[in-house]
Amino acid sequence: MSAEPVNPQALRRGLKRIWHAALISINGFRAGWREAAFREEVLCAVVMIPAAFWVGRHWVEVALLVATVVLVLIVELLNSAIEATIDRSGPEWHSLSKAAKDLGSAAVLLSIVLCAGTWIAALWQRFT
Repeated sequence: MSAEPVNPQALRRGLKRIWHAALISINGFRAGWREAAFREEVLCAVVMIPAAFWVGRHWVEVALLVATVVLVLIVELLNSAIEATIDRSGPEWHSLSKAAKDLGSAAVLLSIVLCAGTWIAALWQRFT
């Protein structure tokens, strides 16, 4: 009795595996785009990433400014994944589900605070 693998990606090798991984990632971005918070953060990133090349005086500063913006996007996608997983388990309220969603939200907030602090410091240094 030959069982079909649960994840066909596990059997792929080489360029075929890379190609399918890229398609899966694109689907992840599409799923993220359905989240209002992610769309808002992407719109901010569209402005902030090019601005980082003007605000940063050296490549390290530019990299740090861009990295903090990208970090917010990464954490938001992970938070959305946590929320989707919790929502899949059922609509009923549970304290552990609430805690998981609250922790994900707190992670997003911390990434935004880090990004804002980094940008404020860079702007302060640039204009004083």
